[in-house]
Amino acid sequence: MVRMGLVAEGIGPVLAREQFLDGGSVEAAVRSPILSSWQRCQSLGLSPDGCELPYTQDLDLDGRLVRAAGPVLDRLESMFAGRNMNVSLADEHGAVLQRRFGEPSMVRHLAPIQSVPGFVFAEKFGGTNGIGLALAERRLINIYGAEHFAERSQSNACAAIPVRDLLNGRIEGVLCLGYPYTDADASLDIVIRRAAEAIERRLLGQSSARERALLRAYVDARRRMPADDGQPGELAASGLDWHDQMILKEKATELISSAQRAAVEVPLPGDRRVTLLSRPVTSSSGVEGIAIEAVLASRHQRLTVPTEPHASEARTPHDLIEHRPLAHVVPPPGTAPARGGAPAHGPGVTERPVGGATSGLVLVGEPGVGKYAVAARRRLELLSEASTRIGTTLDVSRTARELAEMAVPGLADFVTIDLPEAVLRGDEPTDPCKDLHRTVVHGIRDDYPFYPVGERIDLRPITPQLRCLTSGHTVLEPDLRTASGWIAQDPVAAQRLLALDVHSLIAVPLLARGIALGIASFYRSRDPAPFGDDDRSLAQELTTRAAICIDNARRYTREHAMVLALQRSLLPQGFPEQNAVEVAHRYMPAESGVGGDWFDVIPLSSTRVALVVGDVVGHGLHAAATMGRLRTAARNFAELDLPPDEVLTHLDNLVGRLDREEGGDDPSACSAGIIGATCLYVIYDPTSQQCTMARAGHPPPALVLPDGTVTFPDLPAGPPLGLGGLPFETAEFDLPEGSQLVLYTDGLIEDRHRDFDTALEQLRRALAHPNRPPEDTCRAVLRTVVPDHPADDIALLVARTHTLDAHRIATWDLPADPALVSSLRAAVTRRLTEWGLEEIGFATELLLSELVTNAIRYGTGPIQVRLLYDRTLTCEVSDASSTAPHLRHAATTDEGGRGLFLVAQLSQSWGTRYTADGKVIWAECALEVPGGKPDAVEAAFDFDDIPAI
Repeated sequence: MVRMGLVAEGIGPVLAREQFLDGGSVEAAVRSPILSSWQRCQSLGLSPDGCELPYTQDLDLDGRLVRAAGPVLDRLESMFAGRNMNVSLADEHGAVLQRRFGEPSMVRHLAPIQSVPGFVFAEKFGGTNGIGLALAERRLINIYGAEHFAERSQSNACAAIPVRDLLNGRIEGVLCLGYPYTDADASLDIVIRRAAEAIERRLLGQSSARERALLRAYVDARRRMPADDGQPGELAASGLDWHDQMILKEKATELISSAQRAAVEVPLPGDRRVTLLSRPVTSSSGVEGIAIEAVLASRHQRLTVPTEPHASEARTPHDLIEHRPLAHVVPPPGTAPARGGAPAHGPGVTERPVGGATSGLVLVGEPGVGKYAVAARRRLELLSEASTRIGTTLDVSRTARELAEMAVPGLADFVTIDLPEAVLRGDEPTDPCKDLHRTVVHGIRDDYPFYPVGERIDLRPITPQLRCLTSGHTVLEPDLRTASGWIAQDPVAAQRLLALDVHSLIAVPLLARGIALGIASFYRSRDPAPFGDDDRSLAQELTTRAAICIDNARRYTREHAMVLALQRSLLPQGFPEQNAVEVAHRYMPAESGVGGDWFDVIPLSSTRVALVVGDVVGHGLHAAATMGRLRTAARNFAELDLPPDEVLTHLDNLVGRLDREEGGDDPSACSAGIIGATCLYVIYDPTSQQCTMARAGHPPPALVLPDGTVTFPDLPAGPPLGLGGLPFETAEFDLPEGSQLVLYTDGLIEDRHRDFDTALEQLRRALAHPNRPPEDTCRAVLRTVVPDHPADDIALLVARTHTLDAHRIATWDLPADPALVSSLRAAVTRRLTEWGLEEIGFATELLLSELVTNAIRYGTGPIQVRLLYDRTLTCEVSDASSTAPHLRHAATTDEGGRGLFLVAQLSQSWGTRYTADGKVIWAECALEVPGGKPDAVEAAFDFDDIPAI
């Protein structure tokens, strides 16, 4: 014998049961179905020593279940002969109908509840036991020893399995094997499964026999008909192909389920029509059913049909199957014609058919069987529709709602879906039983007392929802009035729901790739019939499909959040302080994914500023990472003080190189590169109010003058970055102070639901407001121009220009004469005194002396000196030479080479900027000297080894 794992531990289950009864936690030691049953027993107020079983005499001891199971029970009794095996058959309520014993003498040693039919073993009476738990779990279960709740059953083990009607899926009863738990054997599961299947086949055979009797009654009635009463024939011989016959059989199934006399005209492909006649038929044994005939006739036949028998008609079986093949239905006065498959009701008159009509049997069956067939077809249709309606988006909450909308009203009247907060964020839940939030409530009405959307749900262990989540199996509660766990969750709300006729529940775990993502609960109220196993299978199939879509949406949400976080980290977190422009910006990711839009504000030398907007075509991690690389490269190229067209040329070369590196030797891999990146680069100079810009395939900016005039400058387009070999061109504009530069990406104006010119006009109207702060401009553009559902990222940068006051600019033109350096120093000192910058005068004199001397010695005239007083003091020395100085370490014996070292130490930053006429050497000095005194500069350096100028 093979003992089950928990039994092999000997006293283990006993200790676990005692610990549970003492209020301890035993989740790790007890199987989930057993623990759930114990918890339900406790909630019902049962005690292990007080599980009294009721006895009922209201038993159908000769019903269809007993007749079907009789031979199978005989076989089991013979199989277990001589063994301590108790075989029992119970009905759908848990009442035992029959008992068989492998050893007949067992009867003398067993209590009446174990040997006499009639005792009810439902879980609410007997606690955890085989029959009761099989009805509760609706599947094969095993219980060993102390897993039973009642004290009297501690030495026993059992295996129990539901027996179903294969036509409707309903549980007709339970087959149970009882034995000492020391005799546990895994092979018993195979035996009881096969025995249950045999009983189910015999139940189906009973239904088949009833249908065969109906068919014989139909054939007998057909033979008694007059020979000229139409021309009976087979459907296949009437020219109807398999597709036509399938349409007729589907409609015939509906007519059988309606159990009414009717004549229905069914349209077929090719503008053909066939009339289906629905007639009652009764077999010789009294089984009542419906026969459906198809009648085909010529176009000129005009016939009527009685849909209800006249009162004078004798209702014998043959009279009920009276045959009148008809080709067309003419409704009696006062009734509407039957169109589109709607049956005509009411009394009518039958005329003799004109010759040429043919008819044939389509289906014969009982109304109940027809209802099951219709329900099965509708379930298939619902599943087919679900494949197209669930998962239309990659939004977790929307996908969950699509599941609810799909199930109502086809399966349930109300659906609630609870998901952990982690799933809504896109993360994988660590403990799906905790932190559940009501995500969806959907039903035929809105005034039912379910927890509202957004509320946190704390489920008790005995609730069907938590049981399904912990076990991973669907839980069906056919009658909520007896579902103690569901009622205990919220007794007030439960009573209100029961008062509103909510009577049946299916709780299904949302499982995808082995991960529990939440719970879907299906409730029924309008249909008085409780949920059955077919409904449970349908709910499970719908939920499984939805769970995969929810998991895909969850993964997308997580990746989208990661890419968005990466992109936001690569975008500017703040802009450096500068006075050239006042800026405001917005970034909006696309609904379907994160793209590669970016922007930047880069302070340049001599109080100038660069404004950059770019767009990497595509979405996802690759686009975001590429955006970061291009933004970093653009900042580095800007540090070289290059004009806009040269910056774009360097970016173009970089993108081409990255494409080649990512593509490798495989030409087809080039599609994974970043061809399609665009960029707009703008430099604004507040000293001259001049704006220079160039673009690489990017939309031109909008210029808003102080009076509110909006223009889109005719800027040379230039090719997108990465094509290579094509030049970029610049354009220059003079901007009055207070003008606004509006830079944006194409997601702002390109939308498939809106014309491009319309979008530009909307942008123009949004910008046409004089003297408006950039922040207000951003808000206005987002409010009036941005599409409702952006398909692409949107980057928006608004800069209002300022001008450096002319009184803060000082310029001197010098001839190439070293003797004039001292006079320049004096002039600089006077200007610094006027500006109140006496404290940095000494350092500035040293710095300018070095720069001017180098220009005179190594440069070419004319030479110009300019001071710019802004946030820093910028010193510029320009000449007509294109040679640039280089910082180096001077040897001890060198007479020169230390001047630029001095410049670097006295300034915050310095560099060279090339112009069309030569170059500019610039250096920026802080407005405060470290230490607050000029002699601090002297103390910072050793001047002994520096030769005089």
